[in-house]
Amino acid sequence: MQNFAPVAEAALDACGDFIRPYFRNKTASVQKADFSPVTAADKGAEELLRRVLSAAFPDFGILGEEFPPHRPDAKYLWVIDPIDGTRAFITGRPNFCTLLGLLEDGVPVAGWIDQPVTGERWRGGRDVAVSFVGKFGGVLGTSGRTDIAEAELSATSPAMFDAAQFARFQKLERACRRVYWGGDAYAFGLLAIGCIDVVAECDLKIWDWAALAPVVQAAGGVISDWNGAALRAGCAGTVLAAATPDLHKAALAALG
Repeated sequence: MQNFAPVAEAALDACGDFIRPYFRNKTASVQKADFSPVTAADKGAEELLRRVLSAAFPDFGILGEEFPPHRPDAKYLWVIDPIDGTRAFITGRPNFCTLLGLLEDGVPVAGWIDQPVTGERWRGGRDVAVSFVGKFGGVLGTSGRTDIAEAELSATSPAMFDAAQFARFQKLERACRRVYWGGDAYAFGLLAIGCIDVVAECDLKIWDWAALAPVVQAAGGVISDWNGAALRAGCAGTVLAAATPDLHKAALAALG
């Protein structure tokens, strides 16, 4: 178990090398059954990660966005989103990420957020060298903000909310200083280096959040569902992250 982090790092390095040539290279996409796009970069990156991780840890399960699960009931489960933010990737925006999480009995215990174009990588969790590295500055640690009236709020898109969820989100938006739209998982990375204070999302799948929880927690933040419950396999897919416990409590209250 203690040797998984170096393997994960090497796998992400290789994955980044694979993805970068596709970026801003007129990457073709097709539409999946859920109307989300997928590219050759998504599929090839997940195949690469699966290959490296399964060779090193044959007893671990693997769950990814693009291919069927392998041993999904295993005690330890790698969770992969090869390109979180495929729409950003297709349109040349460098705020997509590769997400790699590790679950133990359904609970996230380690995670990586990797941006292969900007060279940024967040890592956190058990038996992981908790840190952030990037070319443009920043250190792992939230803003420490506690006053929701001064908080910078982020969400990916209004389209992710149903009517009831959007009504709740608007209450949170009114409580915060302002809202920024866009970012997918990259917004959680920005929260973990103190640039964003609150992130609220809905309709997330396990591969969307499994890597995020350990990173946010390692940075001193709090992450849960919209009812305040810890994220684990089988949760509903609402996610609320905040820079501090006090701010998280205030954001939950604002959501109602």
